[in-house]
Amino acid sequence: MAWGGNHFTPLLSLYRDIGHYSVLSVDLFLATYVGGLVPGLLVAGPLSDRYGRKPLAAVGVGLGIAASVVLALFFRSEALMCAGRVLAGLGVGIGMAVGTSWLKELSTPPFDTTADDTAGARRPSLSLTLGFGLGAGVSGALAQWGPWPTTTPYAVHIALSLAALAALAGAPETVRKRATTTSTRRGSLLADLRVPLAGHRRFRQVVLPAAPWVFATAGVAYAVIPMLETPRLGGMQLGYATLLTVVTLGTGALVQPFTARINRLTGGRAMLVGMAAMIAGLVIAAVNAHYLSPWAGAAAAVLLGASYGIALVSGLVEIQHIATGADLAGLTGVYYSLSYAGFVLPMALAGLAVIASYTVLLAVVALICLGCLVLVAVGLRRTAVV
Repeated sequence: MAWGGNHFTPLLSLYRDIGHYSVLSVDLFLATYVGGLVPGLLVAGPLSDRYGRKPLAAVGVGLGIAASVVLALFFRSEALMCAGRVLAGLGVGIGMAVGTSWLKELSTPPFDTTADDTAGARRPSLSLTLGFGLGAGVSGALAQWGPWPTTTPYAVHIALSLAALAALAGAPETVRKRATTTSTRRGSLLADLRVPLAGHRRFRQVVLPAAPWVFATAGVAYAVIPMLETPRLGGMQLGYATLLTVVTLGTGALVQPFTARINRLTGGRAMLVGMAAMIAGLVIAAVNAHYLSPWAGAAAAVLLGASYGIALVSGLVEIQHIATGADLAGLTGVYYSLSYAGFVLPMALAGLAVIASYTVLLAVVALICLGCLVLVAVGLRRTAVV
């Protein structure tokens, strides 16, 4: 499901060239993806808390297949491209909310008796990041050097998704097993959708100000920086966009296993470390928006990728400390919805570029991120996980 959500990203320059879309239009494709993702996150989590992880995961994979069919066949229609991206967002939203909760539960007894305390956050975030990175890398390479660049990447995703559906048939369900050991009577589905733990003090003061930056800065790394470097790249702009996507998400995947150690060394402040790396990456990106060095762009992508990985795992650890078993998927969906709200940043920057340079805009973004870091630091001092 993660593969199907991000394999579109390195193809943005391809659609600018072949489909003759403007920068604002291709960034709109990213934003409409969020329009499908957020409902998927918010609704699928509570539904899976009630009806089980497996059936919702199967629906998510199916939506991803439908999205790839639409994107492969109708790439010259802006409206249908937006529709395909909405379907992709719905599929990934289900994957993120339901899959994260499912893997967390599979990382605890009786399914796994050897996993450490952070495995439930690390494993889904690593799976998500690897899916995002591998999907982008394979699709970008196929579009740059393979046949039928607007079709082949989606055909590969469809084949993998069909294999995933077959694998799901033998996966263990966790909700049913939990339901047999609790006497708690579930309320209405509408009550589940409200996710009252989103008002938890720790969530409001620590998770909320940090969450939008998880994907906002990742979007800068693999959507904004490659677009700015286009005049320097010639015919390799698609290859460079693919490289930066893989570098960003690959770095994120590499640092995620070390987040628990960072948390221990900093006394539970790994989130602040991640946000500090975001600010450093944004500053480099802002300066490089003037000089346009592909090497500096790659350096910024490394920092932004590291910050993405640390912040994502740190946020999931917070969510899993706050949530009860019955509310886990719902609160996870709220967290990911807030995180992905930051993915509209590239489109916002493209719209504001008519009044200010990207150097100025990225510098302002870095300052806002610094303000949020201060809010998180204050929140960490004032709250305690209960």
